[in-house]
Amino acid sequence: MKYSIYVYYDTQDNIYVASIPELEGCMAHGATPEDAVREVQAACELWIEDAKESGSVIPKPNHMMKSV
Repeated sequence: MKYSIYVYYDTQDNIYVASIPELEGCMAHGATPEDAVREVQAACELWIEDAKESGSVIPKPNHMMKSV
Protein backbone atom coordinates (compact mmCIF):
# COMPACT_ATOMS: atom_id res chain seq x y z
CA MET A 1 0.00 0.00 0.00
CA LYS A 2 1.14 3.51 -0.71
CA TYR A 3 0.55 6.05 2.02
CA SER A 4 1.01 9.79 1.87
CA ILE A 5 4.02 10.99 3.82
CA TYR A 6 4.07 14.42 5.41
CA VAL A 7 7.44 16.04 6.07
CA TYR A 8 8.13 19.19 8.05
CA TYR A 9 11.14 20.88 9.60
CA ASP A 10 11.22 21.05 13.40
CA THR A 11 12.99 24.29 14.26
CA GLN A 12 13.29 23.39 17.93
CA ASP A 13 15.27 20.18 17.31
CA ASN A 14 16.68 21.16 13.89
CA ILE A 15 15.49 17.96 12.23
CA TYR A 16 13.06 16.92 9.53
CA VAL A 17 10.09 14.90 10.74
CA ALA A 18 8.09 12.56 8.52
CA SER A 19 4.79 10.98 9.44
CA ILE A 20 2.09 8.77 7.96
CA PRO A 21 -1.18 10.11 9.39
CA GLU A 22 -3.22 6.95 8.73
CA LEU A 23 -0.84 4.86 10.84
CA GLU A 24 -1.15 6.19 14.37
CA GLY A 25 2.25 6.99 15.85
CA CYS A 26 4.16 6.16 12.65
CA MET A 27 6.77 8.91 12.60
CA ALA A 28 10.50 9.22 12.06
CA HIS A 29 13.09 11.94 11.70
CA GLY A 30 16.33 12.68 9.91
CA ALA A 31 18.91 15.34 9.15
CA THR A 32 17.46 15.82 5.65
CA PRO A 33 13.97 15.37 4.19
CA GLU A 34 15.25 12.31 2.31
CA ASP A 35 16.58 10.76 5.53
CA ALA A 36 13.25 11.35 7.28
CA VAL A 37 11.29 9.77 4.41
CA ARG A 38 13.61 6.76 4.28
CA GLU A 39 13.25 6.27 8.04
CA VAL A 40 9.44 6.62 8.03
CA GLN A 41 9.20 4.09 5.19
CA ALA A 42 11.10 1.59 7.36
CA ALA A 43 8.86 2.49 10.32
CA CYS A 44 5.79 1.93 8.11
CA GLU A 45 6.93 -1.60 7.23
CA LEU A 46 7.43 -2.40 10.91
CA TRP A 47 4.09 -0.80 11.84
CA ILE A 48 2.23 -2.95 9.30
CA GLU A 49 4.15 -6.10 10.26
CA ASP A 50 3.29 -5.55 13.93
CA ALA A 51 -0.38 -4.88 13.10
CA LYS A 52 -0.59 -8.12 11.10
CA GLU A 53 1.00 -10.13 13.91
CA SER A 54 -1.35 -8.67 16.52
CA GLY A 55 -4.45 -8.91 14.34
CA SER A 56 -4.98 -5.16 14.32
CA VAL A 57 -6.75 -3.36 11.51
CA ILE A 58 -4.43 -1.83 8.94
CA PRO A 59 -5.93 1.43 7.66
CA LYS A 60 -6.12 1.91 3.92
CA PRO A 61 -4.29 4.88 2.42
CA ASN A 62 -6.33 8.06 2.47
CA HIS A 63 -4.86 10.13 -0.32
CA MET A 64 -5.80 13.72 0.30
CA MET A 65 -4.43 14.93 -3.02
CA LYS A 66 -5.04 13.34 -6.38
CA SER A 67 -2.62 13.37 -9.29
CA VAL A 68 -3.83 15.03 -12.47
